[in-house]
Amino acid sequence: MIAATFFITYAIMSWLHTRKTSRRFILFIIIAIFTTLIATLLFANVVTTSSGIEQEITSTYSVSDPQFQRSMSNLLGPPIEGGNTIETLRNGKEIFPSMLQAIRSAKKTITFETYIYWQGRIGKEFADALSQRAAAGVKVHVLMDWLGSQKVDDKFLDEMSSAGVVIEMYHPLKWWTLDRMNHRTHRKLMVVDGVVGFTGGVGIADEWAGDAQDPDHWRDNHYRLTGPAVLQMQAAFMDNWMKTHASVLHDETYFPPEPTTGTMKAQVFKSGAEAGSSSARLMYLLSIACARKSVLIANSYFVPDDLSVKTLVEAAQRGVKIEIITPGPHIDTKLTKYASKAEWGKLLEAGIKIYEYQPTMYHCKYMVIDGIWSSVGSTNFDSRSFRLNEEANLNVLDAKFGKEQQQIFEADKKKSKLMTLEEWKKRTPYQKTMEWLASLLQSQV
Repeated sequence: MIAATFFITYAIMSWLHTRKTSRRFILFIIIAIFTTLIATLLFANVVTTSSGIEQEITSTYSVSDPQFQRSMSNLLGPPIEGGNTIETLRNGKEIFPSMLQAIRSAKKTITFETYIYWQGRIGKEFADALSQRAAAGVKVHVLMDWLGSQKVDDKFLDEMSSAGVVIEMYHPLKWWTLDRMNHRTHRKLMVVDGVVGFTGGVGIADEWAGDAQDPDHWRDNHYRLTGPAVLQMQAAFMDNWMKTHASVLHDETYFPPEPTTGTMKAQVFKSGAEAGSSSARLMYLLSIACARKSVLIANSYFVPDDLSVKTLVEAAQRGVKIEIITPGPHIDTKLTKYASKAEWGKLLEAGIKIYEYQPTMYHCKYMVIDGIWSSVGSTNFDSRSFRLNEEANLNVLDAKFGKEQQQIFEADKKKSKLMTLEEWKKRTPYQKTMEWLASLLQSQV
């Protein structure tokens, strides 16, 4: 687009020059062309792709019905497979030691994709561990989102590159990629030797360190996966790696024979702007439509669109117990908070309970349906994740895992404040104005 604009501009200027056109008119033409270019770039970045889903999804079967597994396997792409083991890691105190231990034990390959990689102690620990394994002969591939990792210390990058780590930035700011700068990879994936994988909400930054003990240390979950679904996670990484590095990593060191490690049924699916019809949005809507008992949603950026609100309200009206936990006073994006609250009225009127987490920033992203179907990973419940971002989620069809997530939800709920309909209606004129303004940008938050 940009190259074509420059070519056309050059052609027009050359023609005008031969016609001995006045400088003032030439200047006017230049300004008009570049104003059009800027407007086009802005439109290309702000406009969202079609979700492909216009009508409310209804279902005659529940998540416990075999049809649900068949539908999710075929609609989302990778099949739900048995033989997996999934460990829940809470907060940096559990998350980072487990990830670092896996890195340090790597024998052949490490593939690592993240939205956030910032400076600080945690960033240094990961840079050191990845560099050490690369220097020992392990093939290490790191993919960072260019925008999300703007705070990364260049010394970390230099250290890793010198040790042999192959580092790529997703959609870096270049003149020929300006029309794609709003499309980010929000995926948080790490696979070691093709046999152990990690995903969830954590970023590589000191904000996630500790145990969510104060506002400076965030609350989050991450998940350690072994079993056949790890290869699906590896495939999700390869999806964006091939877009940036233009190479295909495919031998047995990346995709070894599938080991069975447990009994859990799971799948890892990917979603992105280029997919047209968002797999993430489809997964959420169909899961809620198939709920018969309960829907628990814990999400750091909860900004439901109209169809999501309608789907949740319809579920509540048929007797499904719905509870939602979102950030409270501590949140890194105030715009998201305002946009979220603007949509709460219909939900509260339907009897849906919404809680605001109080101690610190709440960065969790998990959902549990009827206690047996869980979805965890990087996807936020908002238009940006549904339509713009590259996302990946781990879905688990297992009652034991679901019960564990329910217990974690209850523990988070005890540290949260219930928002009542009466309280929501008493919002100040300033709050309502800010919510209205934020709602105009709902597709971007």
